[in-house]
Amino acid sequence: MIHPQSHILAVSGGKGGVGKSVFAANFAASLATETKKKVLLLDLDAKSCGDQNIITGIKPNRTIEDLANFTGTINAQTVGSLLNKHASGIYYLAAVKSPDDSWSVSGDNLSRLYQQLSQLFSYIVVDLGCNFEEPQLTTLDLASACLFITVGEILSLTQSKKLLGSLQSQTVSLDGFHIIVNKANKASLSSNVIQQTLRLPIIGMLPQDDMSTGAALQRSTLFVMQGSTPLANAYRDLARKLIGGNSLQKAKQQQQNKPQPSRQQIPESGKKIEASGDDRKTITKARIHQALILAMDLKKGITDTDGDPKKEAALKNKTLQAITQIVDKEHANLDRQERAQIIKEVLDEALGLGPLEDLLADPQVSEIMVNGPKHIFAERNGKLSLSKITFTSDLQLRNVIERIVTPLGRRIDEKNPYVDARLKDGSRVNAIIPPCSIDGAALTIRKFKEEVITPKHYLSWGSMNEQMVRFLKLCVENGLNIIISGGTGSGKTTLLNTLSGFIPANERIITVEDAAELQLSQDHVVRLETKPANMEGSGEVSIRDLVRNTLRMRPDRIVVGECRGGEALDMLSAMNTGHDGSMTTVHANNPREAISRLETLVMMAGMDLPAKAIREQIASAVHLIVQVSRLSDGSRKVMSITEVIGMQGDVITLQEIFKFKETGFDKNRKIVGQFQATGFIPSFIEKFERKGIKVGTDLFKSGNSQAPLKKASGGES
Repeated sequence: MIHPQSHILAVSGGKGGVGKSVFAANFAASLATETKKKVLLLDLDAKSCGDQNIITGIKPNRTIEDLANFTGTINAQTVGSLLNKHASGIYYLAAVKSPDDSWSVSGDNLSRLYQQLSQLFSYIVVDLGCNFEEPQLTTLDLASACLFITVGEILSLTQSKKLLGSLQSQTVSLDGFHIIVNKANKASLSSNVIQQTLRLPIIGMLPQDDMSTGAALQRSTLFVMQGSTPLANAYRDLARKLIGGNSLQKAKQQQQNKPQPSRQQIPESGKKIEASGDDRKTITKARIHQALILAMDLKKGITDTDGDPKKEAALKNKTLQAITQIVDKEHANLDRQERAQIIKEVLDEALGLGPLEDLLADPQVSEIMVNGPKHIFAERNGKLSLSKITFTSDLQLRNVIERIVTPLGRRIDEKNPYVDARLKDGSRVNAIIPPCSIDGAALTIRKFKEEVITPKHYLSWGSMNEQMVRFLKLCVENGLNIIISGGTGSGKTTLLNTLSGFIPANERIITVEDAAELQLSQDHVVRLETKPANMEGSGEVSIRDLVRNTLRMRPDRIVVGECRGGEALDMLSAMNTGHDGSMTTVHANNPREAISRLETLVMMAGMDLPAKAIREQIASAVHLIVQVSRLSDGSRKVMSITEVIGMQGDVITLQEIFKFKETGFDKNRKIVGQFQATGFIPSFIEKFERKGIKVGTDLFKSGNSQAPLKKASGGES
């Protein structure tokens, strides 16, 4: 086990001369200067031909292979004879003695060597290079952090992203990776672009100084020893930043607490896999996915489809053929059932939403909740259960989130760590990532039902009775303004969509939503959706902006997916100025709370209106409040239909027309009860009858009560 007070700091980066080896040597020297502690520079770059020997000017007497196979004791007395010491004070262990040499070290031997060296050195800076085999992967498993070097130009970023993807396919966690931008100048890409491309945090920007680096290389010395230059100072600042606080210790603790992947079981391509169960399957999928990335440019293929179903189908067939060829060539030992399952899962990960595809295809699943890569919950018939399906890593989960939001022109990163979006079928999506989500990325998907929900469904589910359906249809057709109130997950949007189906086909409807979910069957519909701010923080289009804009679009009906801010004032104004029959939803637990909620939302508009004026607006604009709830047994019901009668003093007067009365539980612990008409006749029924619309008082008679009908002129306050 690595000494608790010692840290292994791995250094890697993409190909193309980004300066990995030069950085590793000079950073090790900077660490020694800033910490006054013992620092070891270890060359583990198998393809460098001994570049570190030239950079440091050291002719090594021992190599990594020598010490990994050393049978003696490495301690304070012997370390001087086993390692080379540099003029900067750091110790050095070479990969090779000369460019023609090669080396071979097993992961187990290297782990034992790290354990011994960690007793002597506070920091071990390891130059990994960019070729990852067993020694490099073992180092990453033990490292407190990996400093990943890149430069701010597009080719380097492309190479870096490809290497990071390759590491992830080998089950390497990128949680401890930090980006360092080398050779930064005015022409370099911005830090935002680099972070968004690589999806990793930038910990340092090192200025370009070809004169200092070139002169140091010619003299085989380290430029951080040559005095106070901007480049040398940047290295020292980086060293102080990395060791400051307790970040390295926390990262090391997290690394030690994580189960280490069994990479020693990953065979060369074509060899039989000895692992078993889920590990064997994960390793196989990782290998196939890595080979697929090399065989196809999936990102370009997905981008080129432009949402065209024919192009998407062609890409899917091409990808399926490529996966099948890889499986048959390199994993011929799989049986038929396992082969089919692995091909499907790799295809889902490459083009779909990975392990979520099966849950999305399950008609019984109404909601999917992902709490980090290993905890996926699904809701079936109103009940939550933990799924056996998992993501292989947080990065795979992040890739799925990116795949959802990118086609919609939305983004999610450290600056914007949460986003609302939708799937192609209209399913509602919310995602949030670290640092706001502490235990990894979280994803919530409210599934869109392919089957159009009609009033018959509500009757068969026992969510309403026939009287209530007839009453609501009558109110929508005749232009009453309706608020649907309910808690989270109670079915507000579904009911709004159903009620919108009662709007006459000859009326112009405009819908306004954060993420478009409503699927209206009428022809004359305009759907509007909000737009987030761009990378510069401008260009945002909010719900309120869209509601105000709808007033210039000659709508007959305005349907707002949900009022959650100042747009409530604009919605009420529209309802009061000729846009009868408009509808929206609010979060509230009962009709009285819905009124209070609307009042609070109007105040958020910043107009500084007196409370009484706001209530008068609500009383004159809103005709009905339909309360929906999700009950303890998972069922959803319309609990109340309430008329807003008017003002009585400073209080808005409400009168319940229909309600659901619970009577107990059945043998399956399902809630049983009755829908009842309260016996009150709504005040607007007289207006309907004056228009020649015959309603009939039997609509408001309760089948369980002989109470006389009453006009709803007073009601509760």
